[in-house]
Amino acid sequence: MKAENTRIQMVALTIGMTLSHALADAPAMRDAATHEQLSLTLRKALQTDPMKSMTAAKGPDPSMVNRPKDLLTESDIISFRGLATLVPKRAILQIPQGFSERMKMETGAKIVSWADFFAANRGWINTVEVSRVQAEGNKEISEEVRDSMSKSRNLVVATYHGGPISVLPLKVPITDNKEATTQNKNPKS
Repeated sequence: MKAENTRIQMVALTIGMTLSHALADAPAMRDAATHEQLSLTLRKALQTDPMKSMTAAKGPDPSMVNRPKDLLTESDIISFRGLATLVPKRAILQIPQGFSERMKMETGAKIVSWADFFAANRGWINTVEVSRVQAEGNKEISEEVRDSMSKSRNLVVATYHGGPISVLPLKVPITDNKEATTQNKNPKS
């Protein structure tokens, strides 16, 4: 009898521990919000809306400044053998003689991505990887690269991380002291 009571106590203890772990892992039950509580919360949120206290911005709308006109006016088209692609203006660094007919849209050409077009036309297109600083016009493209471009008979496109990028003209700092001093003179003196 004593052994049987001990066994029953052990089973009860095991079941109790299992239940306590199960109840500890169960999510806590809460009452659902009533319609009145939700209405009150909404009313408070509408009364303290920070947007109502803000004044309208003055000056031109920043979203309207520097908007691109459209993709075609901002791009150059390269097409050959039924495929065409768009590259940004100033991304083409060199167009050899005889390639000017490839710089316009062929009738019936399929527009593809730069990667697909370049893969299909590697034989007559060379790329020059430029840095962001070079693309901004703040640093010159190395003389070695410019020499190889001038000797090349292929179309040369500037790329940044493999994609075509515009290369702005080199920004030249003012080195002439006379010009710098005449720009800084006060006309009243």
